[in-house]
Amino acid sequence: MATKRAINHGPERDGNLGESLRRIRKERGLTLIEAGEKSGMPMSTISKIENNKMSLSYDKLLRICKALDVDISELFSGTPAAGKAAAPASSGRRSINRRGTGYAINTPNYSHLYPAADLLNKRSVPIIAEIHTRSIEDFGELIRHPGEEFAIVLEGTVDLYTDLYAPARLETGDSIYFDSGMAHAYIAVGEEPCRVLSVCTSDEPNSETMYASLLDAPAPAPAEPPPPPPTPVRAKKSRK
Repeated sequence: MATKRAINHGPERDGNLGESLRRIRKERGLTLIEAGEKSGMPMSTISKIENNKMSLSYDKLLRICKALDVDISELFSGTPAAGKAAAPASSGRRSINRRGTGYAINTPNYSHLYPAADLLNKRSVPIIAEIHTRSIEDFGELIRHPGEEFAIVLEGTVDLYTDLYAPARLETGDSIYFDSGMAHAYIAVGEEPCRVLSVCTSDEPNSETMYASLLDAPAPAPAEPPPPPPTPVRAKKSRK
């Protein structure tokens, strides 16, 4: 059996994220209850994130940033964004990440590494992820998020499960482009280490317009149809 090799993330930085979240929430004048209502998450979840007692999936990051009207990189760096406008064409900006560096977030299904986390208002957000889950039963509910997604397998073999297609097996060097609005999950095949580079796009504001599908939160259930209107009851005529 092969020895599992973990991605070298460097020092964990989830603590910075929790502190940044608390600062931004208070700057917005929101209580934990109000932040929970705006993000669609329980107040207890927001509190655990702020106190670094819960690992954040990217889906939760997306919800929080949308609720607080904040750029994701501001949460990562703890530095307030100078403005919300997207970077102009030929701005000349760049970000270099050396091997194994970036913002690291570990979750049960994946270990995420976010390069270029220092750039605000990006049009793309790359994510390098090591996939831990070896069966779809262990993954839990499939996840989805707005936009489209490109993924290429860097190491190992991956099965991509979706709610519309049969599982697609991808070997090292294989890639796929798909609608990330489909519920989906990446599952590692075999015992070898498995790594994927995932880049996604979305029109959602303040999400850096790109979302990777390497998430751990379940896809939202479809809305239930409203109950039928009650049948009107005719009043009985009284007998005189």
